[in-house]
Amino acid sequence: MHKYPSPHVPPPAVDPLDRTRFPVNEWALVEEQYSAEDLGVTETLFAVGNGYLGMRGTPEEGRDTHTHGTYINGFHETWRIEHAEDAFGLARVGQTIVNVPDAKVMKIYIDDEPLLLSMADLEEYSRVLSFADGVLTRQLLWRTPSGKRVRILSRRMVSFAERHVAVMTLSLELLNGDAPVVISSQILNRQDGKDEYHVKSAAMGEGGDPRKAESFDRRVLDPQFKQVEKDSLLLLGFRTAESKMTIAVGAQHLMETENNYKIFSEAEDDSAKVVYRIDAKQGVPIDLAKVAVYHTSRGVPVTELVDRCRRTVERIVRDGVDHAFSQQRELLDRFWDRSDVVVEGQPEVQQAVRWNLFQLAQAAIRAEGQGIPAKGMTGSGYGGHYFWDTEVYALPFFTYTTPRVARNALRFRYTMLDAARKRAAELAQVGALYPWRTINGEEASAFFAAGTAQYHIDADISYALMKYYLATGDRDFMLREGIDILVETARLWEDLGFWRSNGDHSFHIHGVTGPDEYTTVVNDNLFTNVMAMFNLSAAAQVLTDIAETDPEAFERISRRLQIGDDEIERWRSAAAAMFVPFDAELGVHPQDIHFVEREVWDLDNTPDSVRPLLLHFHPLVIYRFQVLKQADVVLAMYLRGDYFTAEEKRANFEYYDPITTGDSTLSAVVQSIVAAEVGYDELALRYFYAGLFVDLDDRHGNASDGVHVASAGGIWSCLTAGFGGLRDYTGELSFDPRLPDSWQALSFKLRWHDSRIHVRVEAKTISFTLLEGDPVKVKVRGAEYTVTAEEPVRVELPDQGRRIGGSVGSLPQVAGHREDGSTITSTVPRIDIE
Repeated sequence: MHKYPSPHVPPPAVDPLDRTRFPVNEWALVEEQYSAEDLGVTETLFAVGNGYLGMRGTPEEGRDTHTHGTYINGFHETWRIEHAEDAFGLARVGQTIVNVPDAKVMKIYIDDEPLLLSMADLEEYSRVLSFADGVLTRQLLWRTPSGKRVRILSRRMVSFAERHVAVMTLSLELLNGDAPVVISSQILNRQDGKDEYHVKSAAMGEGGDPRKAESFDRRVLDPQFKQVEKDSLLLLGFRTAESKMTIAVGAQHLMETENNYKIFSEAEDDSAKVVYRIDAKQGVPIDLAKVAVYHTSRGVPVTELVDRCRRTVERIVRDGVDHAFSQQRELLDRFWDRSDVVVEGQPEVQQAVRWNLFQLAQAAIRAEGQGIPAKGMTGSGYGGHYFWDTEVYALPFFTYTTPRVARNALRFRYTMLDAARKRAAELAQVGALYPWRTINGEEASAFFAAGTAQYHIDADISYALMKYYLATGDRDFMLREGIDILVETARLWEDLGFWRSNGDHSFHIHGVTGPDEYTTVVNDNLFTNVMAMFNLSAAAQVLTDIAETDPEAFERISRRLQIGDDEIERWRSAAAAMFVPFDAELGVHPQDIHFVEREVWDLDNTPDSVRPLLLHFHPLVIYRFQVLKQADVVLAMYLRGDYFTAEEKRANFEYYDPITTGDSTLSAVVQSIVAAEVGYDELALRYFYAGLFVDLDDRHGNASDGVHVASAGGIWSCLTAGFGGLRDYTGELSFDPRLPDSWQALSFKLRWHDSRIHVRVEAKTISFTLLEGDPVKVKVRGAEYTVTAEEPVRVELPDQGRRIGGSVGSLPQVAGHREDGSTITSTVPRIDIE
């Protein structure tokens, strides 16, 4: 449930966090008061990961927790989807990310009393997730039941340098008196949310919320290997029951102390542990380092993965734990040099911005060979699936800051191309149809109306591919793999659509669902049509350019993909004749051909207790109304802004904003960008805050399921495209800034081909500095400038664009009558509230 009432009206643009508990720190998320009331949320907020491996911010002691979670990108179990009423072509195999064996656990006992945060007498408490170091640090001063005062410092890091590695350290010192100390360091295979105390997680899929993961009622990981080597190296291996994926986990321990101690170790099927029994003396420190290593495969024998764990552990131990931490800092220094966005004079905003950007790094930097899950590796929400979120929301950030990551994500889509071809054939189409949600390339959405019918994902992928290609000039990738994606998706659109002549010769696409899942299986969805138009044109243009500049490459591509003689021209013709709905009476673009014929859902008079709508109304009820889960036409106006006039953008925004529920976290960031462009400056800032704090403030009530990675990516776009005014429609950089009145300045860096520029926006100027590479051409409100190494380019700005102020209102501003003259009314469906 949403945290704030009437979520379709964004809350005020004010800092919502409790700063007595979470003080402002521009380079870290800091917690200075422990609370067990929001464990699920804070486990997400303090998670660490690298794109391959992720660990939720659960305590080292293993309790108290909301959701135990250690995840590996792409490591999943499969299961048969049971349809109550079957039909040909429905998705058959579900996929769910697996909660892998947990190596975080290091339990502490003083005088045989366990440390349990919810019960402990804590004189001091601090937890810090450093964006600069990529390290989660916790400091405690614990007064034990027997009166001992113990200082405890722990660190946890998932390495960006070594994608298979996590490093944890534990430092402990008795401040008054001696005591027996026990540290039990473990690897625990918790079967999908159950801990060793058999406490079922509250976030592993119970209930009917489709945003949560499916839960298993059977064993997922079958034990294959268990061993302890030299008392301090734990090794466990497993294979998933159905998908047959394999995993090995190793944990090496390094103890340093002048106290006397004994060590005991053992390995069982689902657990392994090293136990240190220490005769601790006052003032004599105890330092334990734990190097955890994970290796996975789609079928390599577990014994081979165990060998890989041994080799990785040996290398990390040889180089030293301190070296691993210093590597992390060096890599993040480079990341922030490329990626930081600075909002001057707004420390609360700056902290939240960096938290969001850091989440993008944690979700993708070392994803290599996999996609970017909707929740990264911070939780099991959405089952660990990949969506179109990656291409539309996350990849712009990486394309213009770390293009290697964008290339890897696009290459992952290329590896799924054969599965997409197979899926298209199942739906009686040629070309390729990418799944709406997947891990292994097969469609995993059982609800086809809001899943498979979202054909637009083909165009979203092609759109991201073209943005990457134009921004980087990566011709090698385009010639070898990218062009295959463009061709096969273009074939799908030409085959799916059809020509119709009713006074005009137009191309139509029927029976699809756009981004707005509250309106499904419609004809001529505007978003789908304008994106398909882009896809068809891009495929035709790139092939034409290759034919002109590299005939041999074109010949190889034509043979490989069997390009027909007139195929390119057919794509160009379909794109040129694509039907885009427009209602002359209302002066807006309908979301689909019949959208404005429906009644309007009166959101202002809808009780908060029935939000989000998808959890309280049957889909058919929602489908009968003009009501949106998320921006649809508004998103199209951002991505294809060169297709719409300024007047059309404002009219469309004013029509759709009041009937957009905000039930999707994909929406606020897009609404912010377009609100800024059309002049609703106050609303743009409020939507920005709604996205900026969506997880930090748990605004949708589901941050416990993991970070909303797409929203985090959208925050970068809000800053650069919304307030910075960045656009790149035709392979050229242009700027039309919309800096909020309350902000002093906004600055960010962009990579364009092999060059880098620094952009700074102030109330009266925008300036560009070339940081490296060749000169870069930019446009500012239509005027062209060349940024060279000689001196920065400084452009005077008379204003920050049109300022309308206020909000749009509770109902569409232009609503009233349809094209046929009938009246549009607004209402709320009958609600049975107990």
